[in-house]
Amino acid sequence: MHTIMILAALAVAWNVRQNWSSASGDWQQRWKQTLWFFLFPPLMLAIAGISVLCMGTQGKMLGLSVGWYSYGLTVIGFIVAIALGVKLAWQGWRAVSQTRTYPQEQVEGASCRILATPILFSALVGFWRPELVVSQGLLYVLTPEQLAAVIAHEQAHYHYRDTFWFFWLGWIRTCTGWLPQTEALWEELLLLRELRADNRAAQQVDPLTLAESLLLVVRSAIVPMTSFCAAFSAASQAERLSERINALLEPSAPPTQSQFNWSWLWLLLAFLPLITVPFHS
Repeated sequence: MHTIMILAALAVAWNVRQNWSSASGDWQQRWKQTLWFFLFPPLMLAIAGISVLCMGTQGKMLGLSVGWYSYGLTVIGFIVAIALGVKLAWQGWRAVSQTRTYPQEQVEGASCRILATPILFSALVGFWRPELVVSQGLLYVLTPEQLAAVIAHEQAHYHYRDTFWFFWLGWIRTCTGWLPQTEALWEELLLLRELRADNRAAQQVDPLTLAESLLLVVRSAIVPMTSFCAAFSAASQAERLSERINALLEPSAPPTQSQFNWSWLWLLLAFLPLITVPFHS
């Protein structure tokens, strides 16, 4: 019976992911929708697994016997997920430790770690309290106004705690890479993360200067594809870069007032497997 429940949760998760497509609208609406499609399938699978662990290997559910097979697979799945999380955390810790060996300077009023490379680079590296890293090439090439725009963008990432939350989203991505459209959803989330940071930075600096800085950095930057690093030039593919530039140059509508998002209510459906626990005896 446990196997049937897991297969049912897997079928729902697979079907939900297959039905996702990139939505139109402002970045706020797209962010909510994309995040829901990204989180719902793995959450449902995790809740189904927790339900199996709670019921154990003895007894029956709805008259059908349960056993070790599905229970053992569930335990293995959770062990693999935890191991992947530990590996990702270890990589993040090493990156932060390396970052803290770089010399520290004040740049446009912000404390920065200076990376000795001519490549134009700027990023937050870390978790809840990440370090701001800028390259010597960035300091040499950009004007003070452009540097201020880049730092305003990175401070927006700090405001939203993007490195912390994307560490966990990156863990989910690693664990569920076999689900449909995982990479497409991840790339969409990266783009929306940058649009959100651009939008906040544009309220503090000139949007045109920010767009110019982005174009200069993207031309020579190497983007680290890690979930605990928020680089200024992330999501720099041609069409995504174009979308970021257009969002900065076109007059943006005022932010919509916060309203209740019904998609989060639908997220509660992921907890439906818990309903089966009382039927186990």
